[in-house]
Amino acid sequence: MNRTLNSIAISALSELPIAAEALLQFAGSQKIFLFYGNMGAGKTTFIKTLCGQLGVMEAVTSPTFSIVNEYAGRDAQVYHFDFYRLKNQEEALDMGYEEYFYSGNYCLIEWPEKIPDLLPQHYIKVSIAVSNEQTREFSFESI
Repeated sequence: MNRTLNSIAISALSELPIAAEALLQFAGSQKIFLFYGNMGAGKTTFIKTLCGQLGVMEAVTSPTFSIVNEYAGRDAQVYHFDFYRLKNQEEALDMGYEEYFYSGNYCLIEWPEKIPDLLPQHYIKVSIAVSNEQTREFSFESI
């Protein structure tokens, strides 16, 4: 059953924790998050804040070249994926994506469009839209 939360608009980086907390409240026990948004929309920046909310103490960086970064969270491991540079879905298969996606840990996935046939059956879709230079609108949907 799909359910959608109305959009949350923020107009300053200092408001990102509010959006991250709203996402975690919306998600409940769901731990797989797919992030959609244009290049520069703020996906990685939001994920950094979300990791902080999950208790990650180390610096969170973009896994653009490594494809996945692993962090220790308060209650579970956090896997941050960036599939932007994948040439095909076979590369995700080769890296053993299933072990991550079905581990019961948090999976934060940027550029899920690159692996459409490999997406899990249930996840939280996070859409980030740029309203203007300062304002971002976040919408959450449970799939």
